Amino acid sequence: MSASDELRVVHSLAALAALVERDRGLYVRWSRGPGTDMGATSSTDALTGVSMPGLSANPLDLEEWWQDRSVELWVARRLYDYAHLPHDKGPGVRPWVLRGRETGRGPDNEPLVVDVEPLCWIASGVIEEARAAVKRQEAEWGTMRRSGD
Repeated sequence: MSASDELRVVHSLAALAALVERDRGLYVRWSRGPGTDMGATSSTDALTGVSMPGLSANPLDLEEWWQDRSVELWVARRLYDYAHLPHDKGPGVRPWVLRGRETGRGPDNEPLVVDVEPLCWIASGVIEEARAAVKRQEAEWGTMRRSGD
């Protein structure tokens, strides 16, 4: 397991999209990083407190239904969905890319992964690029308003 500060940082949406094009089986995880996560080796369901059999993460692999659309826009969409997590989970939470093996599904149907290999951090500027890319699509896509209970 590499220490968090040894991970390279991806500084652009284009660079992250190139990584996704090159490698399959990648996930993004929003947390305080591999140094913290690997000590636990599993996520905990926030509602019930139940320990799950792996770390919750979100897949970056393109789906067939995306067809010939931009990989960069796909990655932007995947990041956009969870960009609220640093605000919700508190200081130090940021996205990082990993390779792992799915072992189950969490309560939001997210993959739970084990045998985690950290690959890189995702710079905050990439998240801003993702937000801007999705915003430019609003006329075609609509908006993604998420409301809490």
